[in-house]
Amino acid sequence: MSTATTTPQSDTGAPGGAGTAEASGIPGAGTPGATGAGTPGATEAGTPGATEAGTPGATGADGKHSRRFGLPVATALVMGNIIGGGIFLLPASVAPYGTISLVAFGILTLGAIALALVFGRLAHRHPRTGGPYVYAREAFGDFAGFLTAWSYWITAWVSNAALAVAAVGYLDVLVPLHGSKPATLAAALLVQWLPALANLAGTRYVGAVQIVATVLKFVPLLLVAVGGLLFFDSSHLGPFRADGESALGAVSASAAILLFSYLGVESAAVSAGEVRDPRRNVGRATVLGTLAAAFLYLLTTLSVFGTVPHERLVASSAPFTDAVDLMFGGTWGGTAVACMALVSMLGALNGWTLLSAQTPYAAARDGLFPKVFARKRRGVPTVGVLVTVVLASLLTVYNYTAGTEGVFETLVLVTTFTATVPYLLSSAAQFFFLLSGQSDRVHRLRLIRDTVLTLAAFGFSLWLVAGSGYAAVYQGVLFLFAGVLVYAGMSARRRRAAAEEAATSS
Repeated sequence: MSTATTTPQSDTGAPGGAGTAEASGIPGAGTPGATGAGTPGATEAGTPGATEAGTPGATGADGKHSRRFGLPVATALVMGNIIGGGIFLLPASVAPYGTISLVAFGILTLGAIALALVFGRLAHRHPRTGGPYVYAREAFGDFAGFLTAWSYWITAWVSNAALAVAAVGYLDVLVPLHGSKPATLAAALLVQWLPALANLAGTRYVGAVQIVATVLKFVPLLLVAVGGLLFFDSSHLGPFRADGESALGAVSASAAILLFSYLGVESAAVSAGEVRDPRRNVGRATVLGTLAAAFLYLLTTLSVFGTVPHERLVASSAPFTDAVDLMFGGTWGGTAVACMALVSMLGALNGWTLLSAQTPYAAARDGLFPKVFARKRRGVPTVGVLVTVVLASLLTVYNYTAGTEGVFETLVLVTTFTATVPYLLSSAAQFFFLLSGQSDRVHRLRLIRDTVLTLAAFGFSLWLVAGSGYAAVYQGVLFLFAGVLVYAGMSARRRRAAAEEAATSS
């Protein structure tokens, strides 16, 4: 739809519009999208339903490849990004701590839902592509917005490399690679580039791939979970606390492993500009996707716990395969689980590839990332997709050629920390909006409810930082500080351009 025909001028975010800040929730001067020199995207910011060139829903040559996501696709995007390949390894990973790890799962689920609700409220206030980046910049200015975009981008492309490497392990079950390093590397690169090509084909195809991948992933996992409950044996559960630690220590330790499982809760908010009716559908998709993922996580973990004897589960490298073998006999479970894992990871890679390009796109549109990242084709920021997949590919090549598995695993842990930076800043932004009077004019009880949810989401995010470990936080901070130099260069360029424009006009 056209901005000019659907949106009153006072709500567009342009300076001088009466009541602009109050109506849109934008905190005054310096707001992204405010009309002025050097601010890309000025005509669309803050305008629900605004259409930018090349975005889904836009008309033109590429319009047939560009389509806004509805609630089902947005929900699938959230589910697909939360449920990656980790679900097939989690039961064995947390088994050494005992069944108390299910308590950690429950706490993490509550925190993730609180975070999902906060993202829903933020997306209702600012329904634009960029998600956490948009919220942090609206509340705290350019530097906070840049750190959010930079941190989220690091998370995306390093996670893509990790998913690809993990996917090769399951691919080896279906197509034996016989330990060949060149074949393994080629397979890992292929797993990364296939979702990237799907993204480059347009958001229409991204949505189609995401729906198919989510269905093919969700149905068999649910069948395994239900089947496991039918064969459930409480004697297989093992001790409540298996490692001898205190209850709090065991919960925190298992949570440190599980916390990576819920990354992706912000998926619909990041792609809000590509979602139909984002004020309603982003919040719904975020909560529905998180609840569905949490249900599947808890059910499958409990099922495997009750199917595979504890001592065998602790040593298992393929807990779902062991569970299926014990439930139905034979060894066909390995092939079935490998297929499910590959579908799961390809779906996650498909969604994360899109998200990895959306945040730099939003930042570039506001002049905080290089302008090349703001280019779109068929509704997809193509440069962001290409740069992301190239960086992830280089990291994958480094991992296989250098043989530094420990370094690579550490980088994956770093993504846990870098992903929490946008979560913390988004929660803080919502707290800022509530306390500064820029929240929606709602009943006092709703204001109290939103404040409690925001504090819970902020506390959950802090817990994620603590759980990622000292080494990951240390290296993650180095990654963030490396971005400061990029921000300095972009800021200098914008200031120089503004000075040249002022000199020309005078």
